[in-house]
Amino acid sequence: MHIAHVASEMAPLAKVGGLGDVVGSLPAAQQALGERVTCVLPAYGRVLDQLDLRSAPQVETRYRLGGEEILGGVIETTHGGIRLLLIRHDGFFDREGIYDDGQHSWPDNARRFAWFAGAALNALRQLDPPPEAIFAHDWPVALLPVLLRAHGFAGDPLHFCATIQVIHNMAHQGVFPLALGRDLDLPVHWFDADMLEALGALNMLKGGILCATKVLTVSPTYAEEIVWPAHGEGLDGALLSRGNDLWGILNGIDTTVWNPATDPHLPASYDADALAGKAHCKRALQRELGLGQRADAPLLGIVSRIDPQKGIDLVEQAAPWIVEQGAQLVLLGSGRRGMLDPLHGLARIWRESVSINERFDEALAHRIYGAADFFLMPSRFEPCGLGQMVALRYGTPPIARRTGGLADTVRDIAEHADGGNGFLFDTPDAGGLIWACNRALELFRTQPAALEALRRRAMAEDLSWENSARIYQRLLQRAVRRERRRVMESARSSSLG
Repeated sequence: MHIAHVASEMAPLAKVGGLGDVVGSLPAAQQALGERVTCVLPAYGRVLDQLDLRSAPQVETRYRLGGEEILGGVIETTHGGIRLLLIRHDGFFDREGIYDDGQHSWPDNARRFAWFAGAALNALRQLDPPPEAIFAHDWPVALLPVLLRAHGFAGDPLHFCATIQVIHNMAHQGVFPLALGRDLDLPVHWFDADMLEALGALNMLKGGILCATKVLTVSPTYAEEIVWPAHGEGLDGALLSRGNDLWGILNGIDTTVWNPATDPHLPASYDADALAGKAHCKRALQRELGLGQRADAPLLGIVSRIDPQKGIDLVEQAAPWIVEQGAQLVLLGSGRRGMLDPLHGLARIWRESVSINERFDEALAHRIYGAADFFLMPSRFEPCGLGQMVALRYGTPPIARRTGGLADTVRDIAEHADGGNGFLFDTPDAGGLIWACNRALELFRTQPAALEALRRRAMAEDLSWENSARIYQRLLQRAVRRERRRVMESARSSSLG
């Protein structure tokens, strides 16, 4: 089967969050199973520079916006063994940021990504053979299933193509003024409450949910959560209407990149059979960050986007208690400005116990995963989460809230005596986090053998993409059959009419 992934991010070329990680690793897993895979990405200026493609030959693509035919180019290359199409329009994509300038969203994001969705479709039409299924990742590409449905034509190479709308986070929907819909070259009835309109605005993700052959999100539990108002972010009704067409498939991680036995960023390597290197990593990180070099101080690590979703405020409330217990706290992350001010204050007072690193630093992230005794993820909601998977891979048991993908990957040791791999709490408040941390610290202090066994169980988890990629295959087979049946039934009805 020929599969296409159309996305605004693809690690390591262009990444803001987990979306980039998925698009950077899932296609390779699918290709390893024998599928033909093509990825489509905007030709961001920095990507062209990274790949030395500024002067590369390109073929033409186009899409109509606001009554104007806007031309662009397609540069074909390979990256990591995957065929890659870069959709070029320097006016839209030759900028520093993907979605913003570091402070404010680009005001033309609706036009930028609407054009990208349409131009990507036209680029895919030129392939031989064309794809049989297209993954549209998150709101920037959510118009793709809409445009394919609205602009189908006789002889369209994508006539039978199935579309999969992938939702990485319901909090990001592509919401713009409804008036912008006039630029999209769609009939007026596409902008009512039964399609692209929601709460008086243009909602791109809603269109993808309603028009795609199948809707996919990134963990089974999150798929169950988002059909309820508490997690559906206003689109629970649209999601509920899709019934069995809504799937949840757990993400994986790239186990070649995340491997403590071969990780070049770690000062010492280790694996489940030889854990001594982990203690060396802890000492080295304590020294690097100016923490007290104490083996008997439990080290709690956080690598996170700084956002209320991630429960950072719960960490701030629990941090004084953590320090009073003789534990150490290391945080690395960037995002919402000002959220970490209380923790910065605590770090100034407790220099040997708290280290707050407000930046993006891939190498330091690896060292924190390798050095920490426990990993904190107190998220209010978490579609999938990759941090807890990496932590498990590095023998760093997660302390996490039971939600979304965290509930699917972390098993509490009190509930699974022989198979637990971490610590869960249910109530999203500081008390719940402290309760879970207390259990972890007690295990660290009183049961070193049990902690070592816990580390080994965590590292034995199969967190690769292989299992998930096989589930994707089953989803794709159903989607392709569904789309072919729909098109044939529509053609039959037209002929009878």
